[in-house]
Amino acid sequence: MKTISLFILAYLLGSIQSGVWIGKFFYHKDIREFGSGNTGTTNTFRVLGKRAGTAVLFMDILKGTVATCLPMWFGLSIDPLWFGVAAILGHTFPIFGHFKGGKAVATSAGMLLAYSPTFFIYSASLFIIFLFLTSTVSLSSMISAIIITISTIVLPIYAPFILAEQNWLLTSLAVAITLFIIIRHRDNIKRIKAGTESKVNFGLRKTKNR
Repeated sequence: MKTISLFILAYLLGSIQSGVWIGKFFYHKDIREFGSGNTGTTNTFRVLGKRAGTAVLFMDILKGTVATCLPMWFGLSIDPLWFGVAAILGHTFPIFGHFKGGKAVATSAGMLLAYSPTFFIYSASLFIIFLFLTSTVSLSSMISAIIITISTIVLPIYAPFILAEQNWLLTSLAVAITLFIIIRHRDNIKRIKAGTESKVNFGLRKTKNR
């Protein structure tokens, strides 16, 4: 019963729509009606600005981190990654938002932070590097996800100080999340091919409109 309750709690944590709530309470805007219509971090930056976007980024990461820590805090001998998955599902299909949510990038990062802080730093560094090179959040997210998935296999062998041990559940989840991220970004892929995808500068302010 405790396990089921914590899985539900993890899902509900993921279902918290940070961007929607901050937009409505502090800016009197529903970000679903602006920009891409997405409820995640990128659209929050685009619609509400840097301060709101940063807050949503940290809140979405925190959702994944707290959810993944639940089994450790409550003494369950279950791989914590499963609870991170529950939060990711909540973020993507939120019960508080008619099951229409974000693209799960930040919440997935929060899961990694709880599971392995060093691997989280490595993964975040990859994203930042590709964001610097491409100035495109969507493309950086997809490329980083692919490399992170490969890294779950390679790093335990060649760089165990980053990821200490092989966990095939982590690899399987990374594959599933990567495919999901790519599918959720299919409209972005079309805009990238057309050269119309939004770009950001290092202040995370939009430099090109959709």
